[in-house]
Amino acid sequence: QVQLVESGGGLVQAGGSLRLSCAASRIIFSTYPIVGWYRQAPGSQRELVARITSGGNTNYADSVKGRFTISRDNAKNTVYLQMTSLIPEDTAVYYCNRFPPPGPSGSWGQGTQVTVSS
Repeated sequence: QVQLVESGGGLVQAGGSLRLSCAASRIIFSTYPIVGWYRQAPGSQRELVARITSGGNTNYADSVKGRFTISRDNAKNTVYLQMTSLIPEDTAVYYCNRFPPPGPSGSWGQGTQVTVSS
């Protein structure tokens, strides 16, 4: 069974930092070598923020490049997203999942809300 539990979100002022964590089931890490963080703002589609391979290679959306850092602990089946220099446009619900993401009937966690005030 796929399980994804995101945590670490909250309310922060612009310029602040947050660290998100995602505890994933072993099936995610063992089956899919690439894991990503996604976000969905109100009225917008879910978008990929960052992804990381099992070997640690990373890729970022242009909007977060230089401000966010994705990392993973394979032994703990956990993925992290360190977010710095946050701006109001980063406000969204953040999710983790495999990359490419599952289809419409795929499983997602509950996400964690990030709100950046100006």
